[in-house]
Amino acid sequence: MTLVNILHMNSGSGDSSYANNSLFTKIVMQKAAPLVKRTIKGMANQDKFFDRCFMIADLGCSSGMNTLLLASDIIKTVHEACQENNRKTPQFQVCLNDLFGNDFNNLFKLLPNFYKTLRKDMGEKFGSCFVSAFPGSFYERLFPNESLHLVHSSYSVHWLSQVPEGLENNKQNIYIAKTSPLDVLQAYGKQFQTDFTKFLQLRSEELVHDGRMVIVFQSRSSLDPTNDECSTLWELLTMSLLELLKEGLVLESDINSFNLPFYFPHGDELRRIIEEDGSFSLDDMDIFEVDWDQHDIECNNRGKKTTKSIRAVTETLFTSHFGNSIIDMLFKKFEKKLADYLATKKTRHLCVVISLIKK
Repeated sequence: MTLVNILHMNSGSGDSSYANNSLFTKIVMQKAAPLVKRTIKGMANQDKFFDRCFMIADLGCSSGMNTLLLASDIIKTVHEACQENNRKTPQFQVCLNDLFGNDFNNLFKLLPNFYKTLRKDMGEKFGSCFVSAFPGSFYERLFPNESLHLVHSSYSVHWLSQVPEGLENNKQNIYIAKTSPLDVLQAYGKQFQTDFTKFLQLRSEELVHDGRMVIVFQSRSSLDPTNDECSTLWELLTMSLLELLKEGLVLESDINSFNLPFYFPHGDELRRIIEEDGSFSLDDMDIFEVDWDQHDIECNNRGKKTTKSIRAVTETLFTSHFGNSIIDMLFKKFEKKLADYLATKKTRHLCVVISLIKK
C-alpha cells in the first residue's frame, strides 16, 4: 500500500467529509492550545523570531475550518506576545502541508473569509498574512534549510510512513489487537521509532536555531499497546469486517493482508526517541483525555458521530483495499457495535502534546 498516494481525509463538504466530521479533532486542538500559547510566549524575547516574517508550518493540516482556526489562534498569540513585549507584529507566512490527495481546494475557498476575519479582529494596521500549500509527506523534506520558526502538527504524526513489515501473523486483525502476536506489536513500535526519528531530523534541518515545534499525538496510558483505549475501536471495526466475511462479501485473504498504518505512542516512548535522536530538547508536555462520544448528546445517537469521524479518516484506506461496494455496510455494522459498546462503557482517548526546541 503506497500511502502517500492513497491516504487522505474524505474530501468535500458532504455528509461523510472530514470537514463536517472533525469536531473531535477541534476539541483536541482546543485542549492543546494552552501549551501552544506557552510555547509562543517563550519565543517572545528573541528578536530573530519576530524581526521580519514569522514562518509557521502546519503539518498534516487536512481541510476544513479547523486548519484555519489553528492558524488564526497562532497568529493572534504572536500578536499578543509582541504587544506585551513592545514589539511590532511581524508579517506571517502560513505553510499548510498534507499529502497530495488532501482537499486543498476546500481550504483555498475559506481563505477570503479567513483574511477578512483576521483584519476585523486584529485591525487594518495588523500587517500581512500569506497562506500557501506545501503538498507532500512530512517524512520527506518540505521546506528550505532554517526557514521555519514554528512547526505545529495535530493528530498527524502518529500516522506512519508505511504499513510496518512483518505483519503476516496478524491474521483476522486490522491493527494491534489482544490476539496479535508479539512480533506484530514490535513491528509497529519499530516503524514508529524509525518514522518519528526521521521526522525530527528533517524538521531540525528546516527550523531556525531555537525554533519551536508543537506536536499533538493520540497516545496511551499503558505501556501495553493492546489496552482498551488503543485497540477497542479497531477491534470493533475488525468484527464488522468479519461479519462481511461470513456473508461472503469480502475475502479472508483480503482481511489478513490489510493493516492500518498508525501507532499511538506512550509518553515514555516519545521521550526516549527525542533523547536518542538529539536534534531537539523536550521543553514542555501536557497530557489530557477526550471522550470518544462527548459530541453525541442523545443516547440514541451514541456512536453515530464517532462512526462518521472514523469513516472520514479511514475510508480511503478501506476503499483502496476492499473496493467501494462494502463501505456503507461496513460502517453501518460498526456503528451498531460501537453504539452497543458505548451504552455500557465510558471511553476516552488519551492525548499528549509536546513542545520541542531545536538545539
